[in-house]
Amino acid sequence: MQFQQLQYFVAVAETRHFTRAADLVHVAQPSLSQQIKALERELGAGLFLRARGNITLTDAGEALLPLARRILADAETARQEVQELAQLRSGRIRLGATPSLCTGLLPDVLRAFHDRYPGIRLLIEEGGSHDLVRELARGALDLALVVLPLPTPSPALTTVEVLREDLVVVSSPDAPAPGRGRRTVRVPDLEGERLVMFRHGYDLRELTVAACRSAGFEPDFAVEGGEMDAVLGFVRAGLGVAVVPRMVATRSGRGLRVTPLARPGLARTIALAHRSDVAPPRAAREFQRMLLER
Repeated sequence: MQFQQLQYFVAVAETRHFTRAADLVHVAQPSLSQQIKALERELGAGLFLRARGNITLTDAGEALLPLARRILADAETARQEVQELAQLRSGRIRLGATPSLCTGLLPDVLRAFHDRYPGIRLLIEEGGSHDLVRELARGALDLALVVLPLPTPSPALTTVEVLREDLVVVSSPDAPAPGRGRRTVRVPDLEGERLVMFRHGYDLRELTVAACRSAGFEPDFAVEGGEMDAVLGFVRAGLGVAVVPRMVATRSGRGLRVTPLARPGLARTIALAHRSDVAPPRAAREFQRMLLER
């Protein structure tokens, strides 16, 4: 099995077309087809079902595809590692983070890192913890800031706790204060409040809904489906209240009333995750060090 054959296989799997795949990898179509056939002989199984105008993966092809993608991603990571210059003058970091962390935690850390290593490219991908774990596993990210516990435990990932952050309730100053104006709000006080709720798959949505149900009621949504900036905007407009991380409320609190949750309150644990079987690139390791020492 040759590395080049895996490149050709992934190209055909993603384009579902031999000619377009050949253009993608800059090789003549007959050569690509020959290499795919050689790979199938080597594996002892067909990888594609070829019908007129329709290319689909066989069961063997479906099984090989995530492994091939991971091998190619690992090779690219190795190439980037080798090509980095001394003193971290060049390179890249592929960092995943939940949208709330991109708003709250990351800006200051990224600025400090960029000031020290201006030659490092920072590639940021926003997503929920579930999506970020999947991207880590297939080699598309070097590091990811995720919320613990992970949606599906993964023995292939190493996690290091970064911080434990309190959640607060935000509301419009022009609307009645939640909890009848008390200095703190209990989760049961949210019963009867109309909530501005994040989209499905958002860690804060799952945490808030679970807390309300534990308190014995179903949350009432005024509007749902937004990302962090949209949720804060809807709250400012007086559509309802939202439960958000304290750092986000502090950084984006203009035009918002911020009310702490009474003890025991709600909190979330943030961790930095990377694959256990592949060491992060040097630049990513340096970013991890700076984040944990902040």
